[in-house]
Amino acid sequence: MLLDLYELTMAESYFHYKRDTHATFDLFVRELPASRNFLLSCGLEDILSYLKNLRFTGQDLDYLRKQRQFSGGFLKYLSRFKFTGDIWALPEGEIFFANEPVIRVTAPIIEAQIIESFLLNTLNLQTMIASKASRVVLSSRGRSVFDFALRRTHGGDAGVKVSRSSYIAGFNGTSNVLAGKLYGIPVVGTMAHSFVMSFKRELDSFLAYSNTFPERTTLLVDTYDTKKGIENAIKIGLYLKQRKHRLQAIRLDSGNIVSLSKYARNRLDKAGLDYVKIFASGNLDEFKIEKLLSARAAVDSFGVGTNMGTSIDAPSLDVIYKISEVTDESGKFLPTMKLSQGKVTYPGRKQVFRQKDKTGKFLRDILGLEKEKVRGEPLLIKVVQRGKIIYHSPSLDKIRSYVKSTLSRLPAVFKSVNSEYKYPVVVSPQLKNLRSSLARQLAERQ
Repeated sequence: MLLDLYELTMAESYFHYKRDTHATFDLFVRELPASRNFLLSCGLEDILSYLKNLRFTGQDLDYLRKQRQFSGGFLKYLSRFKFTGDIWALPEGEIFFANEPVIRVTAPIIEAQIIESFLLNTLNLQTMIASKASRVVLSSRGRSVFDFALRRTHGGDAGVKVSRSSYIAGFNGTSNVLAGKLYGIPVVGTMAHSFVMSFKRELDSFLAYSNTFPERTTLLVDTYDTKKGIENAIKIGLYLKQRKHRLQAIRLDSGNIVSLSKYARNRLDKAGLDYVKIFASGNLDEFKIEKLLSARAAVDSFGVGTNMGTSIDAPSLDVIYKISEVTDESGKFLPTMKLSQGKVTYPGRKQVFRQKDKTGKFLRDILGLEKEKVRGEPLLIKVVQRGKIIYHSPSLDKIRSYVKSTLSRLPAVFKSVNSEYKYPVVVSPQLKNLRSSLARQLAERQ
């Protein structure tokens, strides 16, 4: 029932007039957000689980019956509903660009239409977050990055998916305990300012926490005066060292991170605590991390929350789901396309072909017809055949490894935070000709 009403009203009309019609739909992003040079596919595992279990229950049908706009015959059809079509998709963690299909659905038209909103909703959130998170990872220049976004994400489900998506993109862990339980993501945590403020003195709070967790203490030092907080943390570090333990890190959450981190590094090193890491947080994202490291901030790890978990500079993707071919009365697939100004689509059943140089670096992508002879590696793989899931989703760690590998093959000019270079996506000759001739035909028919 997680769908838009218009999908059901169209399905009712299809049921009466086009029950045996099949169609192909493409899910793609029309334009990349500003400052983005690539996107990272994410969410396929949830989509496959959804398709496997997609049914209308008796309660669902009772609710629809009360709407008094659906026929008894159509509701009976829904009572036996299941997805029986084919789906091709980009694997999770694959890099893609504007106008390239992320998912291609070929199915009875009612089925293909009913799954539209779930596909769009799932891919929008998880791809948006994974893409943002990958930029944060790239900007950190090999330093550890952790997800602190739960308290600012748009609901609990989104919070869990943010943790999963950011971990796939290369984050090292999350503060979200439920995500850790569900997906096996390492969970991390320090302390809040409220903990420090609940004690009479800052040093007392540090001592209590270090006695509770002598092997994994990170101290938040900016509740009052940050430099005095650093000095108190040094006292605790020496206290733990005497007892054969190690202070793990201090955390800076406000102020001038560049100067404070340099001050902290100097003071820690002079105290013989050169092993203590400096952790920074506080409204960070790839832009701020880039500036911090360019200014040589002495930061070893980052906690990134709101700006990543809401993809604050691009909180949604221009993700769409458009029909590209439909069967005629004889069952033959005929290409179709949208002609609206500024929203013209590409017709036919398509594939994305990636070309690489001799070292494996990406050169360009070719958007072409599925059976067109195009040089390059086809990216869309078959994941559902006649309603059966035929693709086994890899573990999160395998997807993470794939993301790291595939990002290493994307030329550096497309990975810079503020790069204005656009990766070349070329339309194949046959697809270009089909689009041109079909546009003329459709205009004449109308």
